[in-house]
Amino acid sequence: MPPTSRSWFHPAAGVLATLAGVAAGHLAASVLSPASSPVLAVGSAIIDRTPTPVKEWAIREFGTWDKPLLIGSVFVGTLVLAGIAGSLARKRLVLGATLLVALVVIAGVAAMARPAASPSDAIPSLASAVVAVIALGWLVRSRASTPPEALRIETEAVAARRRTILAVAAVGAFALAAGGTGTWISRVRTRIRDITLAAPADPAPTFPTGLEQTYPGISPLRTPTAKFYQVDTKLAVPIVDVDTWQLTVDGDVRSPFSIDFAELSAMPLIERDITLTCVSNEVGGTYVGSARWLGVPVAALLDRAGVGERADQLLSVDVEGFKISTPLAAVRDGRDALIALAMNGDPLPREHGFPARLVTPGVYGFVGATKWLERLTLTTYAEEEAYWTERDWATDAPVKVSSRIDTPKPLSRIAPGQTVIGGVSWAQQRGIARVEVRIDGEAWQEATLGPDVGVDYWRQWYLPWEATRGQHLLAVRATTRDGEVQTAARATPFPAGSSGIQEIVVIVE
Repeated sequence: MPPTSRSWFHPAAGVLATLAGVAAGHLAASVLSPASSPVLAVGSAIIDRTPTPVKEWAIREFGTWDKPLLIGSVFVGTLVLAGIAGSLARKRLVLGATLLVALVVIAGVAAMARPAASPSDAIPSLASAVVAVIALGWLVRSRASTPPEALRIETEAVAARRRTILAVAAVGAFALAAGGTGTWISRVRTRIRDITLAAPADPAPTFPTGLEQTYPGISPLRTPTAKFYQVDTKLAVPIVDVDTWQLTVDGDVRSPFSIDFAELSAMPLIERDITLTCVSNEVGGTYVGSARWLGVPVAALLDRAGVGERADQLLSVDVEGFKISTPLAAVRDGRDALIALAMNGDPLPREHGFPARLVTPGVYGFVGATKWLERLTLTTYAEEEAYWTERDWATDAPVKVSSRIDTPKPLSRIAPGQTVIGGVSWAQQRGIARVEVRIDGEAWQEATLGPDVGVDYWRQWYLPWEATRGQHLLAVRATTRDGEVQTAARATPFPAGSSGIQEIVVIVE
């Protein structure tokens, strides 16, 4: 083998051995818990320890690509260190193996530090360590099995190459097989078996036809489930067995209890049309969606438990121990706060919280939309802090009145002539009474509103516009039913949601 090949073989061997180890860990995690996969465990630990301004910057700059970029960065960093481990193994195998083990130990510690971690969550990291070290040793020894001076003899050189190629092929095949099998198992486990929910005892009114049928470009009146925004701290969707899942209601209550899915879904269900908004949504952003939800009123569960006299917050906990804090008043003041079991006519998808999630109209998702719900604990803010309150986000976070221009798009180029400016506005719990559009800084013009689906749902709107050639500045604002005009004062999402007037530039040519 040419001398130049020696410079890359050992780093490549370290990378290949690490890929085999990561694949083994992925396979083990697919059977046990996807979040315990080494790369994901490290990524989750980074998310939990990232300062809030950095998180907000990542969401603002990368949107839904923030998590793939994080996972990719962790993976690339791991492979760089793996290459170094391979180089160290060229001199002494134990040095390279030690570095690989150190990498896996970090992943194992991250996996075990998760709130709901169990001893079995260390198994994927252990599998990664064992496979990576064995693979590295095999690759390095296959390379060193024939003394360099003997390689001058052609037959022995061919035999050495064959041993090396066999080792590389075997390790690579294992990595592909283990990784592919792990992915297949995860997909099988995330499939939701057929679940039939009873018809609502209190159905929502007939859903109206939206403006998008007449004015393409305006957001659909009901957001398709597949396009509904997803913002959470998870790098892997929790896999919950509906047959063993239970929801517990405890804390400051007279009669704590647990209820399984069959009993919960047998309770009288109500159907409501509700818009949800993420606190990370910037002015004019896309982290807002509207859906028809089917579920059990939170009030019905709290009445069964009997609320005590001390509690001022409802602490909701997901299946992995993640905690969200909701003002108790927000689920006891008569609004339609739900333990949702279905979304847009189908059982909740896993990525949206299957088998049950909290839906609280009028507050941002970080205080009222816990997914993969497992526990509701009545307590006080003084006694218990949730994930976001520990990071200084607001405890009482009502949704601010907001508007978005959907068409025309910012910086788009459109033809002159008759067109429409259109979009959506929302102010959950208050409703939208008026939407106004301003063109090139002139007087506000009242837009035509779309169908009224209720105070907890967004409102479509449009304004006919005779577009003339040139560059134009468009702005929109809304007014609630109780008379609050959307503020022009700019505020960032942290700590209680963004505010301000969206203004976009369009070019007519």
